[in-house]
Amino acid sequence: MTVLLILIIAVAILFGVTDIRKKWISEPIFKMFKRILPPMSETEKEAMEAGDVWWDGEIFSGKPDWHKLHNYPDAKLTDKEQAFIDNQLETLLAMLNDFEIVHDSKDLPKDVWDYLKREGFFAMIIPQEYGGLAFSATANSTIVAKIATRSVSAAVCVMVPNSLGPGELLTHYGTQEQKDRWLPGLSNGTEVPCFALTGPEAGSDAGAIPDKGIVCEQEFEGQKTLGIRITWNKRYITLAPVATVLGLAFKLYDPDKLLGEQGELGITCALIPTSHPGVKIGDRHMPMGLAFMNGTTYGEDVFIPLDWVIGGPSYVGKGWRMLVECLSAGRGISLPALATAIGHLGTKTTSAYSYIRKQFGLSIGKFEGVQEALARIGGHAYTLEAARKFTTSALDTGFSPSVVTAISKYHMTELGREVVNDSLDIHAGKGIQLGPKNYLGHLYWGVPVAITVEGANILTRNLMIFGQGATRCHPYVYKEMEAAANPDFKAGLKQFDALLIKHIAFTIRNTGLALFHGLTLCKFGDTPVGGETAQYYKQMNRLSAGLALCADVSMLILGGALKRKEMISARLGDVFSQLYMASAVLKRYEEDGRQISDLPFVHYAVQNCLHKAGVAFEGYFDNFRPRWLAHLIKRLIFPYGVSLKAPNDILARRVCRALLKTGETRDRITNLCYMGVDDNDAVGVVEAAFIAMHACQAIELKIHGAQKSGKIPRRVPLEQAIAAAEKEQLITAEEAQQILHADKLRKQAIAVDSFPAEFFTQQSTQSSAQSGTQQNSNSPNSADTAA
Repeated sequence: MTVLLILIIAVAILFGVTDIRKKWISEPIFKMFKRILPPMSETEKEAMEAGDVWWDGEIFSGKPDWHKLHNYPDAKLTDKEQAFIDNQLETLLAMLNDFEIVHDSKDLPKDVWDYLKREGFFAMIIPQEYGGLAFSATANSTIVAKIATRSVSAAVCVMVPNSLGPGELLTHYGTQEQKDRWLPGLSNGTEVPCFALTGPEAGSDAGAIPDKGIVCEQEFEGQKTLGIRITWNKRYITLAPVATVLGLAFKLYDPDKLLGEQGELGITCALIPTSHPGVKIGDRHMPMGLAFMNGTTYGEDVFIPLDWVIGGPSYVGKGWRMLVECLSAGRGISLPALATAIGHLGTKTTSAYSYIRKQFGLSIGKFEGVQEALARIGGHAYTLEAARKFTTSALDTGFSPSVVTAISKYHMTELGREVVNDSLDIHAGKGIQLGPKNYLGHLYWGVPVAITVEGANILTRNLMIFGQGATRCHPYVYKEMEAAANPDFKAGLKQFDALLIKHIAFTIRNTGLALFHGLTLCKFGDTPVGGETAQYYKQMNRLSAGLALCADVSMLILGGALKRKEMISARLGDVFSQLYMASAVLKRYEEDGRQISDLPFVHYAVQNCLHKAGVAFEGYFDNFRPRWLAHLIKRLIFPYGVSLKAPNDILARRVCRALLKTGETRDRITNLCYMGVDDNDAVGVVEAAFIAMHACQAIELKIHGAQKSGKIPRRVPLEQAIAAAEKEQLITAEEAQQILHADKLRKQAIAVDSFPAEFFTQQSTQSSAQSGTQQNSNSPNSADTAA
């Protein structure tokens, strides 16, 4: 006891007396911190500071405030937005024939382009005073998602002007003169925008763009003008082939000090009419066979006035900050909307197809192998819609959470990839024969586009989610980094000392919470609700505390090397992300009024998220070094082992039962899926067959019962069985006609397209002609495009 008392007193003096603590604890750690802290470039710093901390901060706190989650406003559409969706959007969807767009014209028809421009589809983010619609992020996302269930090519054409581009940059940063000049035209469609950022040597590393601008004076419109002479070479630029105004990012240099500072001024963004002398729109790309406009642009020594810099001369060198701030919001809208569209369409069509398609006399949806995949589709679709609305709700309430939107972009596009793969697996031959009857093929083609744009998914997972999340969302790390970067050692040490004590207390608390939750199997964790979902809040408390503890240990042991240990950091990012996705699912369940019929989907979705978090933890513990420390942390968080199980077969069958019957639950989960009014619309036909077959269940039972009892022949075509059952007066004439009509729809729904030989000859001739045109192009990008 005496020894223990002495130790307690010593620790109290060591940490409680400021001067002693500074000399023996804070100062040595501070010096080490300054030494191991990797230098941060200006572009990294601006990217790190972009956006806000939102629910991601609570996840990283080790003790999330679940009441805050429930009190966040839900994503809602205004009456005006709903009216637009019910009218203009429905009209547009009826105009789209995706097979013709992709395989015949390889472009949207002129009447569709005109309609998009006239009705403001390109102006959803532009303020009303300039003729725009000023729609919310939720409306923007909903419209893009619904279009994508009809045509990915059309959805991309709509989403790009409403994402990162001239419209958004002008709205946030443009001078009044620039807004007055450009925004009305962008609103009414007389101006079509594109934004050129990516080049042959700068993709995800956009800060490395080689495109160069030199500040100079030159004659412009008859007067000597201060401006910029720019040379650029860009590719992958959506809408470039049809753009009238080019947003351009480049590095600006001022060798003659015309702006007062010699050398590199930083990335700058300018707005240039594509008709301006020297601006070249090059060859068109063909992104995975889709038909949205995407191509190249280049220019050499093109002179523009300094006033064409977005925001004017005062925004010279601030382009990177502008871009990352806009990307932090846009990343959470467009591509997650495409992934959500896959979830809605895949669930609607695959559940219907699973019911109407028969093998061995049974609907294939009754086979457990099919049910396993169909349950994943349904669970993922619920997760996708939950994450979509949860993320846009943040954007609509004034937040721009860069880490959250990165999580949404990566994990939602990956879920979309799983949904379309499972959907094609179930559809089998129906899914691989392209034609007007195939509603999955072009979505499958579009998946690689979604996972590549706005930062390739590998980059997003391995660098952004945890790298930025651990720094920005942690309550102390970024402030400690700022203290270490302070050139005044004493001031930095004072700031660091105050933070260090709080950080140590934070780590001790999370260690205690993780151990307590682990030993008690989360039985006593905080939960804001009762019922079947209460268990998930309790489990997530432990995972949040465990994540915070692992992050602190990793940063302490690895320091700046953690930046390079992408496999380690990515696994912690996966834990972080799955907690966000699970939070979104629980939030949706509450906002939808705790629908009992939704519980199978909620259970499946949350259990899947927590299981993935457990797998990520296991990977972290298995690969973190030193091994003894990894083992110790694992025993603190999971004293009985990681036991977060994937959804079981019983739950999978419950999800399938909900999807394989008509009703409000299935309709709500697939509400964004568009079904055409045309009798031959592929999605409409499979749904009509599904409904008709359901209505005939009792009739089918009568026929099968009669066959089983020997009253009518077995193993004969359905038409003969129906005729025999009617003749024996087992079913009425009306019932016979009803099931015959349903079977006709069923056959129409499972049919695939075939084409005459001339179709392929014509396609081959067109392709050869286009290939010859490209080979004869004088564009400096022609070889790069062909590659």
